[in-house]
Amino acid sequence: MVQPSATREGHSARILRLACRAIARAGLVTAFGHCSVRLDADHLLVGPPKAPGRTEVGEACTIVQINAPLPPGVLGEVRVHQQIYRRRPDVSGVCRFYAPSLMPLSLMGKVPAARDVFSAYFAPSPPLWVDTRLLRQDELAAGVAEMMGAARGIVLRGNGAVTAGSSLPEAVALAWMLDQAARVELSLLQAGQSETALRLDPAQAADLGQFSGREVERLWDMLTAGDQEADELTAASR
Repeated sequence: MVQPSATREGHSARILRLACRAIARAGLVTAFGHCSVRLDADHLLVGPPKAPGRTEVGEACTIVQINAPLPPGVLGEVRVHQQIYRRRPDVSGVCRFYAPSLMPLSLMGKVPAARDVFSAYFAPSPPLWVDTRLLRQDELAAGVAEMMGAARGIVLRGNGAVTAGSSLPEAVALAWMLDQAARVELSLLQAGQSETALRLDPAQAADLGQFSGREVERLWDMLTAGDQEADELTAASR
């Protein structure tokens, strides 16, 4: 099988390390969570098996075959990344994260409804996977990917969420958006207004939930601001 080029792998690894630190900086992960980026039709690149925020500048990442068993040392739940990439040729980045806002919602059997600009990206609402087992078996990871379908994200009951984007920065942006949407939903629940609060109709949600105003780029810039590798990436592109 043809391996990805060293140039592509090097660029993707830098984006991946930035993403790992970005989701930690945003409070979306602690010691747990992981990101990956698609290298080609057959390979993904995943970050080090450690707390994402502890990913070091220039640290090695691991190439994983999408249609083969995980290599030694790779976290077991990277299976869900493989399963999503298998089914979604449109996906080039995946985030597995644990936003605190999603935990109580999912334990109540709830997910954010499409009410505002951020929740609109998941309209009418992200699916909820109710099995609480860790995704360390191929059949469980496949089940999550099947339920996710073409959605931008899926909430896992008591176990965080997964987002998928056309790029890894987009998957990171979607993770941030899903957290914001969950915060709003929690606030409405706490105020006793979740049943009466307004929801977007399909046309409104479709209008708001578009990547047409550099949303990804602006969020990526915000979440990676001050990161050494972000500055290096900007300098290299000049």
